[in-house]
Amino acid sequence: MLKRFLGILVVVLTVYACSSADEEPSPSDSFDRGVMLTHLADNIIIPAHQDFMTKMSALKAAGEVFTTSPNQSHLDALRLSWFSAYKNWQHIEMFNIGKAEELQYRFFMNVYPLTTSDVESNIADGSYDLESANNHDAQGFPALDYLLHGLGSSDAEILENYTTATNNGNYKKYITDVLNQMYSKTEAVVSDWATYRGEFVSSTSNTATSAVNKLVNDYIFYYEKGLRANKLGIPAGIFSPNQLPEKVEAFYKKDISKELALESIKSVIDFFNGKNYSSDATGSSFSDYLSSLDRNDLTQTILNQFNIAKNQINTLDNNFYLQVNTDNSKMTEAYDELQKAVILLKTDMLQALSINIDYVDGDGDG
Repeated sequence: MLKRFLGILVVVLTVYACSSADEEPSPSDSFDRGVMLTHLADNIIIPAHQDFMTKMSALKAAGEVFTTSPNQSHLDALRLSWFSAYKNWQHIEMFNIGKAEELQYRFFMNVYPLTTSDVESNIADGSYDLESANNHDAQGFPALDYLLHGLGSSDAEILENYTTATNNGNYKKYITDVLNQMYSKTEAVVSDWATYRGEFVSSTSNTATSAVNKLVNDYIFYYEKGLRANKLGIPAGIFSPNQLPEKVEAFYKKDISKELALESIKSVIDFFNGKNYSSDATGSSFSDYLSSLDRNDLTQTILNQFNIAKNQINTLDNNFYLQVNTDNSKMTEAYDELQKAVILLKTDMLQALSINIDYVDGDGDG
């Protein structure tokens, strides 16, 4: 009986040894996720949101001045404030976590292309529900883009809608309501971080709902969808039979589309490196996490590809609408360089960090 038991034990140990020999040993994950989350929250996420709140306050105030007294000077000031806030938005859109996820914050701020027929219908009716999902594509930065740049072929024509037009009151009301909606959603998200921070920095486990795992997924989702697909791929016709230049970001103020894309990729690179929002100092980050797992090679490969993509975007015209219509090959080349980093993030980085993807990829491109 003892010999039989020993025989079985030998077989089991032999099988185990053989199967273990086929597996590559993985470095021990002793990285302090809590330190990383604390740095990302205190020096990047919260300061970026607070800065955006400041920009939104200025934008709302500029809107109030314009709707009270619509003239060229006040229109110019409102446009500048809109652009300033829009650039800042590129630094917080990726953080779809906490109150932002609960409120579906980004859907109230930057869904494009805008459905102008919905905007005009809302203005004509004078009655609408900006909380409705049906109006996600009729508000936020894209709606302001249309209302400030797209209502006429000249500033004089645009201003007529707010001064001499029969329903000028409805146009002014719509600007006010859109700004109030953006402000209130932003205020709710920013205020919540005061209490949510504690939960966020302590959520260090490796589970689908932990802060680290959700943050990594949000980061990759933003890079893949918010930057790569929305800003370049869709207008360039990557996912459709034809080019769709009318789907560029800031369609009515077309000459800022490259600047918004560059601001976006800067936010991606800075966050990966753990660069403070308000200074050049850095702290614990995704790059450090990979380095702790002996994947400095992957860190460098990702950063190199980010910079290649950024340089390729820099070769584009300031006006993406014009770029698509005159030489779309440059748009697709920039998209291709962005896409190379998607593979590194979604496959190599997630595998190294032992994190699973938590969203459905609808592009069909991996």
